[in-house]
Amino acid sequence: MEICSKIHSKNLVKWAKDKPEVFVLSADLTSSTEVDLFRDTYPDRFLSMGMAEQNMMSFAGGMAREGLFPFVHTFGVFIYRRALDQVSMSIAYPNLPVRMFGFLPGIMTPGGATHQAIDDIAIMRTLPNMTVLEVGDATEVETILAPAHAVDGPVYVRMLRGDLPRIFPKKEPFVLNKARLIKKGKDVTLFSSGICTEEALRATEVLARRGVEIEHVHVSTLKPFSDPQILASIEKASHGVITMENHTILGGLGTCVSEVMTRVGMNKKLVKLGLKDTYAHGASRNYLMREYGLDAMALVVSIEQLMGKTFKIKEEDLSSVRLEMVHSESKAEAL
Repeated sequence: MEICSKIHSKNLVKWAKDKPEVFVLSADLTSSTEVDLFRDTYPDRFLSMGMAEQNMMSFAGGMAREGLFPFVHTFGVFIYRRALDQVSMSIAYPNLPVRMFGFLPGIMTPGGATHQAIDDIAIMRTLPNMTVLEVGDATEVETILAPAHAVDGPVYVRMLRGDLPRIFPKKEPFVLNKARLIKKGKDVTLFSSGICTEEALRATEVLARRGVEIEHVHVSTLKPFSDPQILASIEKASHGVITMENHTILGGLGTCVSEVMTRVGMNKKLVKLGLKDTYAHGASRNYLMREYGLDAMALVVSIEQLMGKTFKIKEEDLSSVRLEMVHSESKAEAL
């Protein structure tokens, strides 16, 4: 698997070259959100707002009213948790084209509950006019800017940084409100998002060799959630549906899928893999995914339970884990 470093940093500079109306705002997390290269390249279009996220959101709304396009960069928790009132009243309510990039989604940081955005999808989905997106690999990171910028209104992106795998081919860019059908199958339908898609792929090939036909769909648009592929894939599942997300099971991908099933009156089992009404503690990503049932083995167990079979799959049978250094050249700090 190809591993790419600091994709967003390089891509943003290239993409914004001929867009003088695009400004980048940072809340004292410039290198941690990979916009230091943008700052150095276009200093006149970079604003460091300090540790004052509420003010930054209101300021961004004011810029958008004047015909500019602010691209806000900070950790996800500081967007939807610390500045929710400003996001709601100064950006979403007037339907302004502010693009918010929230880093460290879910349990991707050892920083613990204060820095883990585990319920951001649930909260941002409730805001009228808000579009909610999530990237899952290097290809989506480097192709999300144009579709996000084309939205006539505010956009919230669960963004990835650092060393990222390339799961999807370069010729298959991010497309708004279009899920990716990774594998076809009729036994179980699996919907995964963000980093959970990479983790799910560790298990799906092993299960396929055991004769399990999995319909695997990667979802990167959480709002709107109206791609016909979603319902078509649900309908194919003979044993049930599984959602796998780096988020609480309340209000995220699992809830989106359940809403589709409820709307059409579909009577199928639905298993949600994600944080189960709990905060996570600080530890490595791999440990936390295992601890909270977000890893490949948790997926295997869920499929066994849905199908009423045992496949005798052990951890060593699964594809190897892509280990990451907490401190590396692509990350300025653990947080």
